[in-house]
Amino acid sequence: MQHIVIIGNGISGVTLARHIRKLSNNRITIISAETDYFFSRTALMYVYMGHMKFKHTQPYENWFWKKNKIDLLNGFVETIVPNSKKVILASGQEISYDKLVIATGSKPNKFGWPGQDLKGVQGLYSKQDLDILEQNAPNNKICKHAVIVGGGLIGIEMAEMLRSRKIPVTFLVRETSFWNGVLPSGESKMINEHLLEHHIDLRLDTNLKEILADENGRAKAVVTDKGDTIPCSVVGLTAGVTPNIDFLKDSGIAIEKGVKVNRLLETNINDIYAIGDCAQQHEAIGNRRPVEAVWYTGRMMGETLAQTLCGKPTEYKPGHWFNSAKFLDIEYQTYGWVFSERNKKDYEQHFHWRHHKEKICITIAFHKSTKLFLGINTFGIRMRHEIFDRWLSENRNIDYVIAYLKDANFDPELYNHYEDAIVTKYNEEFGQNITPKKKSWKRIFSNS
Repeated sequence: MQHIVIIGNGISGVTLARHIRKLSNNRITIISAETDYFFSRTALMYVYMGHMKFKHTQPYENWFWKKNKIDLLNGFVETIVPNSKKVILASGQEISYDKLVIATGSKPNKFGWPGQDLKGVQGLYSKQDLDILEQNAPNNKICKHAVIVGGGLIGIEMAEMLRSRKIPVTFLVRETSFWNGVLPSGESKMINEHLLEHHIDLRLDTNLKEILADENGRAKAVVTDKGDTIPCSVVGLTAGVTPNIDFLKDSGIAIEKGVKVNRLLETNINDIYAIGDCAQQHEAIGNRRPVEAVWYTGRMMGETLAQTLCGKPTEYKPGHWFNSAKFLDIEYQTYGWVFSERNKKDYEQHFHWRHHKEKICITIAFHKSTKLFLGINTFGIRMRHEIFDRWLSENRNIDYVIAYLKDANFDPELYNHYEDAIVTKYNEEFGQNITPKKKSWKRIFSNS
């Protein structure tokens, strides 16, 4: 029986522990300094907004861990000593291991802004960040104005949280349009409009220059590169995240942006592995980034590594890219690859449709020459992951996807459906005569 030590109790580490237990009787220890028990990080915003209590973010009862013989240790790992196979905690406690897994996730980016360490300046990633936000912005009397720096998914979540308590928000986005390094222009423009409709003071093409302090060492205002001074008592730093690996610098474990791993999720040191947000692939997997701070890839890495640690070496194969999020009231899904104009491939062409009134749109990417379907973004329309995953694997062309788009719709029966309008626009734009079709569910997943 081996002792497998996992540093980090996020989705990657906990999924790994659960699957090791399903496959073996190995001793398992999870070390975390964040919380005693695993919780859903993506649900933190709903705790602040009053939709649930923190205990509701914990998918497992407290007794689950003892029953499944998974030891939990609350502590901060200060260093790793690979030669003696030990993990040393800040308390001085030493933990011996046979196999070690680094699953320490991410931390908010800081870029050396003057005043970035003042009171009232924070990120939004950990449970501690949520607790600090409750102190910094309990209501709009204590926090009369907040400034958020960074135009990504965490930034828009923080803006929604603060607006739920009627706290005025200024949103500084360095890009000329929201998230236009990821989203095509039509979608990015729609999100700009949506932010303004929610009374968020969106300032595009604007960078943070400095955070000013009051006499008590708290943030009192920010200065932008446009020369504006914006009074505020809370500054949210949401300019992305970076792997949480500072404690590994003198360990001998190869690190770059993240912990470097191969397809078996092995580091350069025997019996040490890395998974989740902190892992960096040695070699690119298709168009995927070397580091992916995404919930489902962390889960998949945990499932994959469990096989390897239990005697069945298994390569990490994430499959076709997909993701989902929410921009205030607009649900977003992406399947395959749809690049922004800035990152668009030479062979990539887009078809974009937007509803004339509602904040609803889709963008489909396809190959200019072969018409091969490359990916789709949907806003305000729920689509079936399994359908697009299959179409991508089957190398379907865009005409097929447009014709059978109704099969992918996952909206409830009484919702409005827009496939007829989408097909009409596609026919007009590309000179086609496609008629919308629909298969039965039995035929969709048959081998015929």
